[in-house]
Amino acid sequence: MKDLSLYKEVVVVGAGGFGREALDVLEAMNIQELDSKLKVLGVIDDNPSSSSLSRLADRGYMHLGSLQEWLGCKREALYVVAIGAPEIRRRICSTLESAGHEPLSAIHPSAVIGSRVRLGRGAVICAGVKISTNVAIGDYVHINPGVIIGHDAALENFSSINPGAIISGEVRIRESCLIGAGAVVLQGLTVGTGSTVGAGGVVTRDVEADKVVKGVPAR
Repeated sequence: MKDLSLYKEVVVVGAGGFGREALDVLEAMNIQELDSKLKVLGVIDDNPSSSSLSRLADRGYMHLGSLQEWLGCKREALYVVAIGAPEIRRRICSTLESAGHEPLSAIHPSAVIGSRVRLGRGAVICAGVKISTNVAIGDYVHINPGVIIGHDAALENFSSINPGAIISGEVRIRESCLIGAGAVVLQGLTVGTGSTVGAGGVVTRDVEADKVVKGVPAR
C-alpha cells in the first residue's frame, strides 16, 4: 500500500492546452521524484470546452468544476494556474491567495537551469527549456516548451514566454508581458509592462508598456 503521507495534493487551474501541458510537467516530476509525489486531484475551469473535457477524461483527470465551486469545498491543496492570458492569470492567483491556498512551482525535469537562478512562486517551466546563469524569474511566470533564456535576464511576474522564443542576455521582460512563439528579444532590451510581441517577431529596440509589436524588426 502506498504511503499517502508522502503525497502533496495539487490542482491545476485551466483545462485548455497549457493546462494539459502543465499536467505533463507534473507527471514528469512524479517520475523523477523518489521521496515524495504529487497527487493531482483534478482540473478547475469555469467554462471548459467539450474537447478539453474529453481530453482530460481520456487521461484520467477529473474536472472539479469552477473556481468558486472548488473554493466552496474548503479543501486544501497546492495549485498550478495554467491560464495563458497574463491578466486573467493574475486575477485567478489573487483569488486563490486570498483564500489561503499556496502555489506550486512546476519544473519539468528536462529543463536545464543554470547557476544563480531565482525562481518565483507558482512558475511553470516546461520541457526542453534552457535557462542560463543569473536569471530572475518572477511569480506565476509561464515558460513554454523549447524556450531559451539568456544570462542575467529578468522575467517579471505573470509574464508568458511561448514555445521556441529566445530571450537574450540582460533582457528585462516586465510584468504581464506575452512573448509569442518563436519570437526573439535581442540583448539588453526591455519589453514594457503588459506588452505583446507577436509570434516570430524580432525585437531590436525597447518596447513601451501596453504595446503590441510584430514582424522583423518588431514594430
